[in-house]
Amino acid sequence: MGKSIRTMLAALGALALTVGAAAAAKVTIAVGGAGCLCYLPTMLAEQLGEYKKAGVDVELVDFKGGSQSLTAVIGGSADVVSGYFDHCVNLAAKNQALEAFVVYDRYPGLALVVGPKQTGKIKSVEDLKDKKVGVSAPGSSTDFFLKYLLNKHGVDSNSVGVVGIGLAATAVAAMEQGSVDAAVMLDPAITQLQGRNKDLKILSDTRTQHDTLEVFGGEYPGGALYTKSAWIAAHPKEIQALTNAILATLKWIHSHTPEEIMAKMPENLVGPDKALYLAALKNTIPMYSTTGKMDPKGAQAVLDVFSQSSPEVKNAKIDLSKTYTNKFVEAAGTTGEK
Repeated sequence: MGKSIRTMLAALGALALTVGAAAAAKVTIAVGGAGCLCYLPTMLAEQLGEYKKAGVDVELVDFKGGSQSLTAVIGGSADVVSGYFDHCVNLAAKNQALEAFVVYDRYPGLALVVGPKQTGKIKSVEDLKDKKVGVSAPGSSTDFFLKYLLNKHGVDSNSVGVVGIGLAATAVAAMEQGSVDAAVMLDPAITQLQGRNKDLKILSDTRTQHDTLEVFGGEYPGGALYTKSAWIAAHPKEIQALTNAILATLKWIHSHTPEEIMAKMPENLVGPDKALYLAALKNTIPMYSTTGKMDPKGAQAVLDVFSQSSPEVKNAKIDLSKTYTNKFVEAAGTTGEK
C-alpha cells in the first residue's frame, strides 16, 4: 500500500511539473525597432534563452518606432513595451499611468545627423529651418529629441518637416537618397552611414556619457521595459521574470566580447556588413546599464527636458516616482553602480 501511494505521489508530482512547464506565462513585448542596438538587450535575452530560464514565454513583436509599440500596449495587443522611458513621463501628463521596471540603456544613443547630400550646407541646428528631418516615427523618442534640440536652439518646430523613416536600413536609405535633409538616428545606422560617408556631419550626439551630459546636463535614461501600472500590479511574477531575464542578459553583455555578442544576434539584425555592425556595437556597449536600475536624477532630467519642449508636461503635476519602479530589480538582488 505504501509503495502504491509513493508511486501515485511521484506520478502526481511529475504531472504537476509538466503542467507547470506548459503553463509558463506568455508575454508579448512590443519593440520600438528591433534592428536598433539600443534595444539589443531585449533581443539578445531571447537568443540566450533568458526569458525561458526565468519562466516566461515571450513573443517579440517589432515596430518601426517607439510610438507604435506604445500604441500596441495602450490598445491591448501587446503587454509590455521595450522602448524609451521618456514615454512614461510624456503619458503621465495625459493621466495615463505607465511604469518602467528595468532600465537597460544608461544613455539615449540618439544623434542628429546631416544627410550626406547636405554636407557643407547644414552646419548647425539653426540651419534645419524649412528642412525635412527624419525620425523613426512621429511621436517617438527620436521625434521628442528633435523637438527638444530645435527648442533649445530657438528654432520653431513647426518650421521643420518631420518624416518617419524607421531606424535601420530604411533610415540609411532615406538619408543617402536625400529623401530627408537630416535625421535623428541610432546605431548601427549611424556607424553604417559614417562608414560610407567619411565626412558625415553630426550636429548632436548622445552615444556616450560625455556627450549626453553636454546635451542634457545630466544622465538621461534611454531604453527600458515598461507597461501600464495596472498590468504590473496584476502580473508581478511575469514582471519579475522579465526583469531577471534582462538583468542576466546585461551581466552576460558586460562579461563577453563584442564579437561574442554579435555571434548570438540573428543574421537579419546584424545585416550584410558585419564589420560595420561590430564597430557600432563596440561604440554602444558602454551605453548598456550594469544594474538595470533607474537613477532618480536621470528620471528628473527626462522631466526637465520635456518641460522645456512640451507645455502640457510643464503644466502637469507629474509624480515621477510613479513613472518607474526599482523594486523588481532590487528583488533580483542586483548591486553595483548604474
